[in-house]
Amino acid sequence: MGGAGSPEEKDPCVFPLEKPLRIALVCLHTSPGTDPGAGDAGGMNVVVRHQAEALGALGHTVTILTRRSSAAQPHRQRLAPRVTLQFLDAGPAVPVSKGEHEAFIGDFSAELAALEPYDIIHSHHWFSGMAALPVARTWGIPHVQSFHSIAAEDGSPLSAGERAESPGRMLGEAWLARESDSLVAISAAEAATISVRLGGRANRTSTVLPGVDSRLFSPARLRQPPASATTDGYVVVAARLQPLKGLDLAIHAIAALPQDRRPELVIAGDASVDYAGYVEELRQLAEGAGLSDIRFVGAQSHANLAELFRGARLVLVPSHSETYGLVALEAAASGVPVVASAAGGLREAVVDGITGLVLDSRDPQVWADAMAQILTDPTRAGELAQAAREHALRLDWTRSAASLVRVYRALLDEPIEARQHDRAVA
Repeated sequence: MGGAGSPEEKDPCVFPLEKPLRIALVCLHTSPGTDPGAGDAGGMNVVVRHQAEALGALGHTVTILTRRSSAAQPHRQRLAPRVTLQFLDAGPAVPVSKGEHEAFIGDFSAELAALEPYDIIHSHHWFSGMAALPVARTWGIPHVQSFHSIAAEDGSPLSAGERAESPGRMLGEAWLARESDSLVAISAAEAATISVRLGGRANRTSTVLPGVDSRLFSPARLRQPPASATTDGYVVVAARLQPLKGLDLAIHAIAALPQDRRPELVIAGDASVDYAGYVEELRQLAEGAGLSDIRFVGAQSHANLAELFRGARLVLVPSHSETYGLVALEAAASGVPVVASAAGGLREAVVDGITGLVLDSRDPQVWADAMAQILTDPTRAGELAQAAREHALRLDWTRSAASLVRVYRALLDEPIEARQHDRAVA
C-alpha cells in the first residue's frame, strides 16, 4: 500500500496495485492507427487507441489486433509504451468496403487462435466479436463486446441506427449480446439499445464513457475575428463522409443563413470505399443550394483537427445516429459550442442549453436559427464555450481506462461456472 498522501491512497482506481493484465483489443475491419475520418476510421478508432494507451499507462500490456489492409503494413507497430498494433492476414491486403469484412471473419479468427492466449479479449464491432468470441472460449478466458453501432431494420428510419450492411450482422449482434461475458456501451443510450434491440442482459452491461485529451483539444488563447467582412468565420463538420452523418443537413442549414453573415462550412473527413464519389455529390448539393463558401479538407490527424476546432465558431454534428458523438466532446474541450442532432448518445455528449444546442428537428431553417443564436451573440457563445470546456475536463482517458479495468477484473475474479450459468439462463 502507498504511504500517507500517496497517489494510490488518493485514487486507487487510477493507480492499480494488482497484477497487470495482458489485454487483446480486436478491431477487425478498421485500424486504430488510422486518422479518424479516413475510410471507415471514426470515433471507434479514437476510443480504442486512446483507451489502449491509457491502459498501457496504467501498467497493462495491450495488443490491438486488426486486419492487414496493405502489403506495406508491418507485422507489428508500437503505438505507445506497452501498446502494440498487430496486423493479421485475413482476405486480400487491400482496402475493401466495410460490408465485405464478414467474409474474412473465419480467416481472422484462425490467425487470432494461433497467438498466445491473453488474459482477456475485448472486441470492438460485431465483425471482431464473431471472430474473437470462439477463440476466447477455446482459451477459457472472458470475452467483452463493444458494438459502437448497432444495425437497424432496413425499413426503419436512419435515425434508428446503421443499416445491416452485411448479411449476418443482425443475427451476429444478437448472438454476441447473448453469449459475451460482458457488454460495454459507450453511452447510456447505447446501453438501452443493446437491451431493447439485442436483448442484452442488464447485469452484464456496463457503460464506460469515453475521454478526451484536453491538452491537445484546448481553447484558443484569443479567438480570432472573422477573416473578412463578407464571412462570419467558419463552422466545422468532422465525420466519415457517408449519408448517416447528415452532411446534407449541414449544407442546407448553412445555406439558410443570411448570405452577408454566412460562415464558411469546413468539412473534415473522407468517403470510405462504400461511398466513392460521395464528396462530389456533396459538392453538387452545395452548388444547388447556392452555397459557395464550403471547403473539403479531408481526413485530419488529431493534432490538425484540434487546430481546426480551435479556430471554429461552431462545430455541427448533424448525424442521424451516434452511439456517443466523440467529436462533440472534442469540440467541447476546444471551447467551441456544438449544435447537434438529438440522436443517441449526443444527448449525453452535449448538455443542451449549457455546452451547446441539441435539436430534435432536421429542418435546415431550425438549424440555421440555432446557429444564428450563437453566431450573433458573443456573450452567449462565450458562456457555452466556457461550460463546454468545464464539461470536457471532467472526462479523460485515464478514467475511461480505469473503468474498463474494473469490468475486466470483475470478470477475471468471477468463477467461469458463474459466467456459463448466466449464459445458459439468458
